[in-house]
Amino acid sequence: MEDPIQNILERGKVLAVVGLSSKPHRPSYGVTRYMQLAGYHIIPVNPNEEKVLGEKSYARLEDVPVQVDVVNIFRRSEFVPAIVESAIAVGAWAVWMQEGVTHEQAAERAREAGLQVVMDRCLLKEHAKRTA
Repeated sequence: MEDPIQNILERGKVLAVVGLSSKPHRPSYGVTRYMQLAGYHIIPVNPNEEKVLGEKSYARLEDVPVQVDVVNIFRRSEFVPAIVESAIAVGAWAVWMQEGVTHEQAAERAREAGLQVVMDRCLLKEHAKRTA
């Protein structure tokens, strides 16, 4: 049986991080900095930021000028359906909802569109567990 988390960690080299904050005390910052240091290309998606972790921030997924592999969501669950629709529109092949973020209907919509989905899991913890 294929492990979708392992697959995402191995194949997903371009991570668009929706809700990434430039505030170092925010979970989105720490998790994304870890993934950046682990060799992933990170793209901040937050209309309230100009630059995060040395990378230009974009207001929407649709504004990102490169192909996105994984959309990592650091927004409240009620925002997930619109983010999933954007992930489908830009051709991402996976959606990752961080700890505490779940939305069954949006997850099902993503799966129906052919995307891999992880819900309520921490990207940093899953990466660290598999590379330790």
